[in-house]
Amino acid sequence: MTDFTERVIRIIQGIPAGQVMTYGQVAAAAGSPRGARQVVRVLHSMSAKYELPWHRIINAQGSISAPADAEGKCVRQRGLLEAEGVQFNSEGKVDFTLYRWFPEDAIEG
Repeated sequence: MTDFTERVIRIIQGIPAGQVMTYGQVAAAAGSPRGARQVVRVLHSMSAKYELPWHRIINAQGSISAPADAEGKCVRQRGLLEAEGVQFNSEGKVDFTLYRWFPEDAIEG
């Protein structure tokens, strides 16, 4: 496992309930500002093994990202976030000023 992957896992594991981060924000905090797609890969392949709170990762527009054929995942992700107190506006977006989390040990490289 690469250092970047280990940092991504640690960062995602540290997101508190009721808070969110974006894919790009996780990548930047792990030291690779252009590594958002790698964050997607980590979430896809390692969420179950490392019990990652995958639902706390959303896109930079503040909404849930999922393939068109994954509507059930979108509904599930939104339900998990709402159960933690995250609210969505009428456009299905999260207010980052209320819910965005910033890890203290970010590399931001």
